[in-house]
Amino acid sequence: MNEPEQPADTGAGPLFERRYAIDIARPRQSAKQLMEAIRCNIEQFSPDLLAEFEKVKGHPHQLEVGDEFKIKILGPWNGGVRVTEVGETFFEFITLEGHPEAGRIRFSAGSHPDKPGVLHFEIHSWASSRDGLVAFLYDTVGAGQRVQEQTWRTFCERVAEASGGQALGPVSIETAKHEQP
Repeated sequence: MNEPEQPADTGAGPLFERRYAIDIARPRQSAKQLMEAIRCNIEQFSPDLLAEFEKVKGHPHQLEVGDEFKIKILGPWNGGVRVTEVGETFFEFITLEGHPEAGRIRFSAGSHPDKPGVLHFEIHSWASSRDGLVAFLYDTVGAGQRVQEQTWRTFCERVAEASGGQALGPVSIETAKHEQP
């Protein structure tokens, strides 16, 4: 793909910080094993009708810094991402030029800080809209926001299922809006 990165400070409008999280009791996989499964087959966790991941750079069934994905998103929202960080229990993407958002998204898993034996999986993003039109359609009209929310909710639910454990309630979703200077 070789498109330039599109960090949050190149976007339009406010910066949105979003967290989608699910807590999983009695998982049969450790955080490390679960994240390995996600890294090797991310497309299986995302709902194809809403956001279809296609790896366009890098080896299949691996995730390494520099790998790239084209994401076909329901509606006029297609875009690319590049892997910027990979660890045993996390990985991060940055959006590429042309993606409807400008920013980063991190996927991580670890022990719940307050509940022994409970795994906490989280998707944490920091992004603004690519431009004013996307900001209007996403923030004002809400079209892209609904697709994005359902995509990451389903992703979290599929992670809980893949863990072999029991989700402790629905996916929690938090959004904080930060005005950019």
